[in-house]
Amino acid sequence: MSIFNKIDAVVRRYELLTEKLADPSIYDRQKEFKEVSGERASLEELVNTYKAYKLVKIELENAREILKTESDPDMRELAKEEVSNMEQEIPVFEQKLKLLLLPKDPLDDKNVMMEIRAGAGGDEASIFVAEVYRMYQNYFRKLGFRSELVSSSAGDRGLKEVIYLVTGDKVYSKLKYESGVHRVQRVPETESQGRVHTSTITVAVMPEPEELEFQLNMNDVRIEVFRSGGSGGQSVNTTDSAVRVVHLPTNTVVVNQDQKSQVKNKEKALKILRNRIYDVMLQEKLSKEAAERKGQIGTGDRSERIRTYNFPQARLTDHRIGLTLYSLDKVMEGDLEQVTDSLIAYHQGELLKGQEE
Repeated sequence: MSIFNKIDAVVRRYELLTEKLADPSIYDRQKEFKEVSGERASLEELVNTYKAYKLVKIELENAREILKTESDPDMRELAKEEVSNMEQEIPVFEQKLKLLLLPKDPLDDKNVMMEIRAGAGGDEASIFVAEVYRMYQNYFRKLGFRSELVSSSAGDRGLKEVIYLVTGDKVYSKLKYESGVHRVQRVPETESQGRVHTSTITVAVMPEPEELEFQLNMNDVRIEVFRSGGSGGQSVNTTDSAVRVVHLPTNTVVVNQDQKSQVKNKEKALKILRNRIYDVMLQEKLSKEAAERKGQIGTGDRSERIRTYNFPQARLTDHRIGLTLYSLDKVMEGDLEQVTDSLIAYHQGELLKGQEE
């Protein structure tokens, strides 16, 4: 089947979905309405691009006809310029149409929960957790995403762990390649001989499940409450407000004591647990598909070393695609677009190769 036969089939599907949405009774069936409107929205860019492409093709033929028949020199010159411009537009449209026809990741539209944790390196790792957290917050502001802190754990310096929810338009599509081990190389403030130390942190990006997709079975969950404690055993408050939740089938444990309210701590702990269990299910599914799927660049393996931040050389290297930038200071301020866009483009390129083979 040619690319245009595929697009024509998509256009027919789009028109059918548009007809369904024109039926007022669909609003009484909210689940169906959500599915139909969501699918239609996912096809809209392809359909509009195809319409624009066909319009340019028609205009190109008209301009070529003028060149054949027009005797006025000014008109011929104008037509010649239009032909040249549109001949350059055509391959751009065709490449975009090919990309829009690629199979879409059904998770791309989802919000995410991100977890950043200190790995090897003690205080240096905790300091870097705080810096990467700030880097992402700046990046989210540029994208128009919203970030809500869910839980954090402070170290002697920096953060041992931070968990937050990110919401916006197609959040997972932008952040899914951030999962993995991030390595930092620099001279610590306490290093008297100027030696470069290497520390690591881990980043997990977990798509936020909808209630209809996944519901945590509360019969599988044990909830415990205890008194919050600070560093060195110092009491934070005098009520049993801290909450520990345990998912019994997987022995997954989440503790939350950020809030003075036991209810709020329980709510946050269950939110984290729900995301982690859903993520485990997704990772198992991705692992089974990875052997067959081309263009896999590390969205699943949490233990994969994906990136190095070398401060002495102001260098960032993404090891999966061989990308090296010497603008680490800008990256740490949230200028991540070149990195994330390169990862997306690489993935699309691998998928296109797979379709052509």
